[in-house]
Parts: sequence; structure tokens; C-alpha cells
Amino acid sequence: MMLLLAGFSPLAAPLSAQAQEEQAGRFQLERTEKGIVRLDTQSGTLTLCHEKEGNLVCRMAADERAAYEEELDRLTKRVEALEKGTQPGQRDEKLLGRSLPSDADIDRSFAIMEKMMKRFMGLAEELNREKQGDRLHPQKT
Repeated sequence: MMLLLAGFSPLAAPLSAQAQEEQAGRFQLERTEKGIVRLDTQSGTLTLCHEKEGNLVCRMAADERAAYEEELDRLTKRVEALEKGTQPGQRDEKLLGRSLPSDADIDRSFAIMEKMMKRFMGLAEELNREKQGDRLHPQKT
């Protein structure tokens, strides 16, 4: 297999330097009888391309296009469902594919937080008392 990236460098010239760095090594091109096959090394997808008027024109294969359309439809439905949201006071058991915590879980979390805050406030008060005591009894050395 012979890589043809060097042969198409004039086609990639308009890309910015940053985009070139990000895309470097992502695509591999190989000439075939019907055109050029482009392999996306990140996703593994193959695309058939051909040169037209100095530009490389690529089209998704039919099965890739169908998978793309299905994913797009799925994401569109998910966005619509998220935009609708839940009404105030209504409990939605699934949010972004994750279960919401139960009331017992929430109560347990608040109990832990309350205990931590009480200990913290106790330490803060103790430090404050120590500081006040140091002012009343300055150390003499």
C-alpha cells in the first residue's frame, strides 16, 4: 500500500497550521481503480474519493451514511427530550441515561454534610477561642 498524502499536499495547503497538526496522520489515502480510498484512522471509516478540478471530493459509503443518519436522528430525539425537560414537581427517573438519587440517598448525603459542617464549625470556634485566649495571655519570652 502506497500512501498518497504527499501527492495531495497542494490540496491541503489552505488548511491552517493548527488544523494540519491535529489532522496529521489521521487520514491515509490509497489510489484504486475507481479513485482514492480515504481511511480515517480514528474512526476506522473508509470513504471513496476522486479528484475533481484540483480538489479531492469524498463521499460517505451508503452504509456509513445510514449509520450517520441514524445517529443524527437519535441525537436529535435526545436533544428534543432534554429541551422539553420535566415539569416542576415532576420526578423524572432517567436524566441523561442516569438514575436520579432516591430520597433516602439524598437524606443520607445531607446527614453526612451536616456532620461535616458541625465538625468544621466546631474547629473554627475552637481556633477562634484559642486566638482570643492568646490575646488575653500574650506569650513572654
